[in-house]
Amino acid sequence: MRAELEGSGLEVSGVAVTLGGNQVLHDVDLAVAPGETVGLIGPNGAGKTTLLRAVLGLLNPDTGTVRIAGSPPRGARGRLGYVPQKHEFAWDFPITVGAAVLNARTATRWMGGPRKADREAAARAVDRVGLADLATRPIGALSGGQRQRVLVARALAREPGLLLLDEPFTGVDVPTQELLVGLLAQLAEEGTAILMTTHDLAQARAVCTRLCLLNRTVVADGPPSRLDDPALWLRAFGVAESELLLTGTAKETA
Repeated sequence: MRAELEGSGLEVSGVAVTLGGNQVLHDVDLAVAPGETVGLIGPNGAGKTTLLRAVLGLLNPDTGTVRIAGSPPRGARGRLGYVPQKHEFAWDFPITVGAAVLNARTATRWMGGPRKADREAAARAVDRVGLADLATRPIGALSGGQRQRVLVARALAREPGLLLLDEPFTGVDVPTQELLVGLLAQLAEEGTAILMTTHDLAQARAVCTRLCLLNRTVVADGPPSRLDDPALWLRAFGVAESELLLTGTAKETA
């Protein structure tokens, strides 16, 4: 596995993170190989977004390493796409759908305007999320589902080998959910490594080849069909076995 991950994908080894004097993560080991889709699942405060921030290179672990295609995060940003939660984007900025997606290719470039390759990649990304007919619409005029598609298109415009998504199914309409399920499957078939946080266990089961239960450290990691032990979910979520999570939703992921 290590040789494969050095060519592409993600490897997190022994990562610990302290924020505000509190240890948010400890001893986190996680690997996502090309073509894998891994769902990162845990309660609020479990450290899911913190782990994504460490992978993005936005914070430095106290201990441990993060490698993307064999490089540290800051040296691998050209291989990385990120879909934040919708509230993290400035939807009142006066820009069109097409320009917002193109900007994801050019925002970090010091000099020069968009190149032909940038425009072609942005156009492909807009088309893949079903927004080609809305390319000239202001982003502020979009619905919630359309806004999520813009965020996904911005990530895809970078043509990433590793795609990170933070709660991609939250607050979107059914057509957008269906599009995302199909699109993520296509990207995995094309060899993209995908890591997403989600509270939607039904969608995680539909999309993910593996689930990683996280509560400050990795509680369990494996295919959904192997995570049918209620004790694992008790450890990850700290709930009673009679809770809905275990009697209904969690068992559906098994």
